[in-house]
Amino acid sequence: MTTPLRALAALAASLALGGCTGQYLTTGETPRDNFIETGEVKVVPITPELLADPSMNVAMAPLPQELTGYRPDTYHLQPGDTLIITVWDHPELTTPAGSQQQTVANGRLVQPDGTFYFPYAGKMQVAGKSIEQVRSTLASRLARYLKEPQVDVNVVGSGGRVSMEGAFTNTTPLDITPIPLTLSQAVGRAGVAADQADLSGLMLTRDGRSYRVDLDALNRNGSVAPEIYLKPGDRVFLPFNDRKEVYVVGEVSKPTAINFKTTDITLTQALGRAGGLDPTTAKGSAVYVIRGTDGATMKQSPATVYHLNAKSPVAFALADRFMLRPGDVVFVGPAGVTRWNRFLSQVLPLTGLLRNATNAGSDIKNL
Repeated sequence: MTTPLRALAALAASLALGGCTGQYLTTGETPRDNFIETGEVKVVPITPELLADPSMNVAMAPLPQELTGYRPDTYHLQPGDTLIITVWDHPELTTPAGSQQQTVANGRLVQPDGTFYFPYAGKMQVAGKSIEQVRSTLASRLARYLKEPQVDVNVVGSGGRVSMEGAFTNTTPLDITPIPLTLSQAVGRAGVAADQADLSGLMLTRDGRSYRVDLDALNRNGSVAPEIYLKPGDRVFLPFNDRKEVYVVGEVSKPTAINFKTTDITLTQALGRAGGLDPTTAKGSAVYVIRGTDGATMKQSPATVYHLNAKSPVAFALADRFMLRPGDVVFVGPAGVTRWNRFLSQVLPLTGLLRNATNAGSDIKNL
């Protein structure tokens, strides 16, 4: 090889090597010094002491007393309710539309002003009254025309509803009836879109205030979430998990973005879903979790890089306790032989190109 060719090849090699090492977070078991010196990141090793820090885990705040302590009072009628009035032995009053019609066709709607009309009883103000109060008043008025009337009152349609929104399979509003409705019953009736829902982010909005109810955390380790009774006007929103992702890149079998619907996901779970470390190219001592890389956060404080030496057997226990957060990037660095092989794959085609160019130049001079 001529001297100019050797010089060009050496220059190409140095550039390729610099590019090769520069594209990775690390070339050894700890991140490059220039990352630490420039303040771009803060490097923290994953140790038992770190995992003992409460700030490393996402703590679920206890549910407020105004939610868990609420119990519905005796049901009171309201505008929009549909009543079925049964007067025994008087089908002309009980089913004026005919017995062949659906039950609701014989119902009596409570009007917006809180009143409803019934034959022989006239117009009655019923909003705010209990079912028993309405039954007693009806029986008293009908007694003027019927002998000892036997009256029954049932609510078959409610004007009070709970809105179900978000990642449910059925978002039809649910009626609040004389039978109390709990949050768990409402979620069960609406049905959860299992692959799309974020079970940790359910929001219950009541009287202008929103409460986060982490269904996943509340039902872990054999515990059962306390009953939360709903009331008319409540809004239940179950968010989708499309923005709740962690990213696994580098020397893993299947680099991927992972959605999760639970409160958290461990480093072990994320690596497992990515197929684990690539046995031929990965460097076990170069596993990193990069957190806080969005622009707004980095203006206030540097990103944090958590480093795990996965060559140690203890690392498996540590990784299983390290909880990832949405937006985290898990990076697995390459082994030394992998970097060298990639360097060769980049340099050798370039040196061949330079050799061909030199040979062509010599052929031109010999013409």
